[in-house]
Amino acid sequence: TDANVRTTQAADKHGLSVALRVAFTGGAVMGFTVVGLGLFGISLFFYLMTINRDTVTSDMGWTDTGTLIAAVDSLASFGFGASSIELFARVAGGIFTKAADVGADLVGKVEMDIPEDDPRNPAVIADNVGDNVGDVAGMGADLFESFVGSIIAAATLANGDATKVALPFWIAGAGIVASVLGFFAVGTKDGASQRQLLFALHKGVILSSILVLGFSAIIISQLFDHADKEGWKLFACITIGLIEGILIGQITEYYTSYSFWPTQSITQAGITGPATVIIQGIGIGMVSCVDPVLVIVATILGCNALSGQYGISMSAVGMLSTLGITLATDAYGPIADNAGGIAEMAELEERVRETTDALDALGNTTAATGKGFAIGSAVLTSLSLLAAFKDKAGITTVDIGDPVVLSGVLFGGERRIMCA
Repeated sequence: TDANVRTTQAADKHGLSVALRVAFTGGAVMGFTVVGLGLFGISLFFYLMTINRDTVTSDMGWTDTGTLIAAVDSLASFGFGASSIELFARVAGGIFTKAADVGADLVGKVEMDIPEDDPRNPAVIADNVGDNVGDVAGMGADLFESFVGSIIAAATLANGDATKVALPFWIAGAGIVASVLGFFAVGTKDGASQRQLLFALHKGVILSSILVLGFSAIIISQLFDHADKEGWKLFACITIGLIEGILIGQITEYYTSYSFWPTQSITQAGITGPATVIIQGIGIGMVSCVDPVLVIVATILGCNALSGQYGISMSAVGMLSTLGITLATDAYGPIADNAGGIAEMAELEERVRETTDALDALGNTTAATGKGFAIGSAVLTSLSLLAAFKDKAGITTVDIGDPVVLSGVLFGGERRIMCA
């Protein structure tokens, strides 16, 4: 909430570049809080679960497989708690957000014929609060659950192997450090276009991903024997997960940014009336699902071929390792949106509103990118958790938890959407 006002103030006194930095910094607080609390909480809980158990240690660390398995099994309750909070925050927050947004538009634009975010419309306050509740708190809770769920699934599928249990924790920690360093790469100049603003955020994500790859290579080389090819197969899975996250972000950006044809085509459809806008919008929305599904299917099959179910879980950990800065770009959106609302309600100069509108347009794209990232990571995390459940329950029959079966389900569903 404080970042909303500060972004408006920065747009008024300093211009686009400073306002972008202020809004992104506010989003970064959300991103780093989620990953910090997630890794700290799960690490602390894992340590507590090892206390007062019969354990044998050596210079290499834990050697008692039974202790590790029992401690990791207890982490399921941590994931269940995260899932419960995510359900209420995401669903309830999302419903409130859209109800407030649509309600404010109906009252202002339809009934009273006044501009958006006009101070005469009290529903604008509910709209601004809804952005914080749904798009910040809700998305944070959603990705918090995916973040800790991926670590829990990977540790469970390690089956007591100390090295494999430790790997997801190390990769997640390296990702936080990389995200912090990537945060300082974000920036632009005044008068930047939408493409330049998007690139300003991309710089941070790309730098963080490159740093994660470097840190992962170092971690793999220290945890695994140099002659052990399995370690480098897992490194390949982590790399595939990172690439998947970047590709989904780029695809989502292409379909949601007004710098590209899909969004422009919806605008052009408006020339002939609202009916064609609806038809074109639904069509673009359906087509936009095809490419991400293909990327997810390729990731699942590739990682399964390299290192089985554990490789898939590590690809999810790799994808979510840069969650700190990815969530920062997502939380930036509602901050920029609310900054524009505050500028309108405070009746500031038109140039301030133009600045916040540019940030808001970028925020709409980053918010959609964050949702695509959340869905993509949720598929990998869900598959990993299903595999962990099958392993613990001793289920051997072919079901939806099989990577090939799930890939077929996703691919078949995507074909139907594309044909529609």
